[in-house]
Amino acid sequence: MKLTPKIEKAIIKAAVLHRGQSRKGEVVYPYITHLYSVAIILSNYTDDEDVIVAGLLHDAIEDTKYTPDKLENDFGKKVREIVLGVTENYSNENKKNSWKERKEKYAANLHGASDESVLVSAADKIHNLNTTIADYKKHGPVIWGNFNAPIEEQMQFYSNILKICHERLKSNIVSEFETVYNEASELFIEK
Repeated sequence: MKLTPKIEKAIIKAAVLHRGQSRKGEVVYPYITHLYSVAIILSNYTDDEDVIVAGLLHDAIEDTKYTPDKLENDFGKKVREIVLGVTENYSNENKKNSWKERKEKYAANLHGASDESVLVSAADKIHNLNTTIADYKKHGPVIWGNFNAPIEEQMQFYSNILKICHERLKSNIVSEFETVYNEASELFIEK
């Protein structure tokens, strides 16, 4: 990944927006590590600066008070559109929906989003699955207590997103996603 002024600005913005947030796993670690990881995965498949910036900011609207208008003002319309393509609608009404309903809406939104959004989603899912696999290998099924949905529902969601990636992307990221998904399926789903 080539560090450009826009990418550096996005790194700083993501770090500030997600300050104090963490991801649970084997250890609790700063949320920003997920965003950096997504950007690095993306940089293996694209040199598009806006896609990498969107990877750094893909959770900003969903998980912070950052607005789509502010995102567009700071990083441009293309980044806004990419991020909105991978953002769950967290309206008060949607918060009442089950995990499964929210993820079904996410997949429907992604289906109509840009190919760049699908690329960001693939990188996000690759990192999520890789961290879950690592935690599972170390701790076993006890990790499922950290999740909001049964593993079978989670894997169905990942399968739906992988299908969209197969349909929409002509990129080797799809092969990486499929490899990670297959490894997770073998580990997590009882035969």
